[in-house]
Parts: sequence; C-alpha cells; structure tokens
Amino acid sequence: MARIEKLVIVGVGLIGGSFALALKEAGAVGRVIGVGRGAGNIRRALALKIIDVAGSLDKAAFGDADLVLLAVPVGQMQTVMRSIAPLVGEKTVVTDAGSTKQDVVGFARRELKGALSRFVPGHPIAGTEKSGAESALPGLYRGRRVVLTPLEGTDTDALALARAAWEACGATVFELQPREHDAVLATVSHLPHVLAYALVDQVARQKNAKELFSYAAGGFRDFTRIASSHPEMWRDICLANRKALLAELHRYEGELERVRRILERGDAKALDALFSGARDARERWLKDGE
Repeated sequence: MARIEKLVIVGVGLIGGSFALALKEAGAVGRVIGVGRGAGNIRRALALKIIDVAGSLDKAAFGDADLVLLAVPVGQMQTVMRSIAPLVGEKTVVTDAGSTKQDVVGFARRELKGALSRFVPGHPIAGTEKSGAESALPGLYRGRRVVLTPLEGTDTDALALARAAWEACGATVFELQPREHDAVLATVSHLPHVLAYALVDQVARQKNAKELFSYAAGGFRDFTRIASSHPEMWRDICLANRKALLAELHRYEGELERVRRILERGDAKALDALFSGARDARERWLKDGE
C-alpha cells in the first residue's frame, strides 16, 4: 500500500489507538494526529507514543490528512462528521470503526457533503472489554476480520486505501451491505453484550448480591466478561441497531422458553441433546477460527 503520511484518529481508545499502533509497527504510517474530547486520554496516548501530535477539530489537523479514522461511539458519529465535513481536504479519505453501519451511513449521507464519495464505512470485528488509550494493542487486529460496507458511489481509490490500511494491521477484509452487517452483528455481538449486562444487573439487584458475587467463580466471570465493556459505547450500539437486536431478543426468548419447558418436564434426553449440540457447534466454530 502507499504509505499514509498523515493519519488522524478521532477517538484514541482501544480501537483507534490499536489502529495507529498497528500501522506504526507495519511502517505504513508517518505522522499520527490524535483528536479526542478527553484531554487526559490524549496526554496518555502521547506518552505511550500511540500518537505523535495532539490535534483539534480544525483545518490544521484535517486539511492535509491522507486518512481519518472515526473511532468514537456511534452516538457521537453524526456530530463528529458534521464538524469535520468542512475541514477535510479534497483527497482525504474518511473511514470509521462503528459497530453499526446503517445509522452511520445515514449520518454520512447527511453530513459529509462533498467528502461522501471518499467515506468508507467500516467495522473491525475485534476488541476487548477494556477502553481508553492504555488498552490499545498493536496486534489487536492480527488475524481478525474487518467488514467494509462501501456505498454505491464510494471512490475506488478511497476503498483501496481503507482496505490496504486494515490489511497492514494484519486483518482480513470483507465487504457486506450495511443492513446485512447489522443483522449479523446483532446476533453474534450485540445480543451477547446485552445478555451479559442483564445477568450482572439481575444479580446486583438481589438483596443478597454481595453474598452471590462472593460465590461467583470462573463460569460467571467468563460469561459476564464483556459486561466490563464501555457502557456509553454499548448503549449507543444497542439503540442504533435496536430493530435487529429486538428481533434477536425475541428469538432468544423463544430459546429460553424451550429450555424452561425441558426443565419443567425433567427431560434429561432433550437437555443433553441441547447441550451436546451447542458444545459441538462451538467447537466447530473454534476449530474453523484456527
């Protein structure tokens, strides 16, 4: 890929910071400018050498940028796009890392104006429950999937640059339609987060919550790990993709009802079949991932 001489990261947390570190490690980027609403986090990103310069929402930061990554919660995306639209240069490519795509595409159509053809919607299928600059990892995207959802009028060179940047991070890039992306992620990402948050909340609301948590061990910890994720980010994701998420919640409620009926009738054979089938499906998924 052509070297990215100037990269601007808006939101230097786990996702944006890891993108910068991966490109630096690959020797694919020159100068990295970090823009964010938290001064403390930006100072930390500078100290950790994730970014080279702290920038602002102004022409100096964006006017001559080769690539801009918007790595902010999707609830902030429209405001950020509105702010940068008059600032980006004629050749600047803009991409994002939002976990929902139909809403982000809608924001881009309304806000990016002349820069719309150089906007490449994207979503790295990677992350941890940690947030902030300190959580950034140069290898976060290595061997992981990144989904791009280009628009009908997306500039081919812009798409090629976004694809090459993610590939330089070690990711494998796929393309989906925005609606398809949101339906898939509602099933395998957004629903699990809701379930983890809901289970922790249910236990925390019990009168004997302290005692319950004192007995929680590996199973509870593993199942609820993602409930330590950034609340604002997941609030925005769930609201943005609520139609698809509600459909998945309805399907999951049906599955829970099936389990309830199996338990009520004490059907060991049916319970064994459910557990064995689920275990085998998970093992196949893990093997395929290798």
